[in-house]
Amino acid sequence: MTTFAAMLRAAPWAATLAPGDLARVESETLVRTCASGTLVCRRGETVEAWIGVVDGLVKMTNVSADGKPTSFVGVSSGGWFGEGSVLKDEPRRYDIVALRESVIAYLPKATFLWLLDISMPFNRFIITQLNERLGQFIGMVEHDRLLGPEARLAHCLAAMFNPVLNPGVQPSLPISQEEFAQLAGLSRQRANQALQRLEQAGLVRIDYGGVTVRDLAGLRQFQG
Repeated sequence: MTTFAAMLRAAPWAATLAPGDLARVESETLVRTCASGTLVCRRGETVEAWIGVVDGLVKMTNVSADGKPTSFVGVSSGGWFGEGSVLKDEPRRYDIVALRESVIAYLPKATFLWLLDISMPFNRFIITQLNERLGQFIGMVEHDRLLGPEARLAHCLAAMFNPVLNPGVQPSLPISQEEFAQLAGLSRQRANQALQRLEQAGLVRIDYGGVTVRDLAGLRQFQG
């Protein structure tokens, strides 16, 4: 299992920090384990930290007024999220739920802002992160409007393998078909049919409790 120290030292922005500054980041960051199905952070709460997935898999989700859950994106090992909420100084807009037991790092807001003040590489990393996340959400809107169910699911799955946002993702994803349906905006039955179509095309393998990607480039190019 990856440790926070190992995750931090693998980050390109952290490699440029002076030893004392790196030690401060490590000592001020809270690391805890979140059980599968539990909240990593809650919608509406005051944003106190920038959050990283040291080891595991989480999803960004919301529940409508009538109780219908909708998931947006997944974040896997090595990924960070929530920088927008930290910078805007507003209540958190989404629930983040662990899809499996996950080790989560909470880098305090004050430490995050201090890093912005002292580190140009950290600033570049945050700009790149925000740009990638914006592209991801624009892509979600585009796919929802222009593509059929199979292609929407293919692109949704491929987005999990963004090397900037999810640098530690593995080919086998422990995500249920219900969760895939929520991420792609499909019914569970339609998502199941779409996954079977992708499996027949040789792009994925449906496993018990998850999916293994066999052809990432094919998923990204799939049009149905």
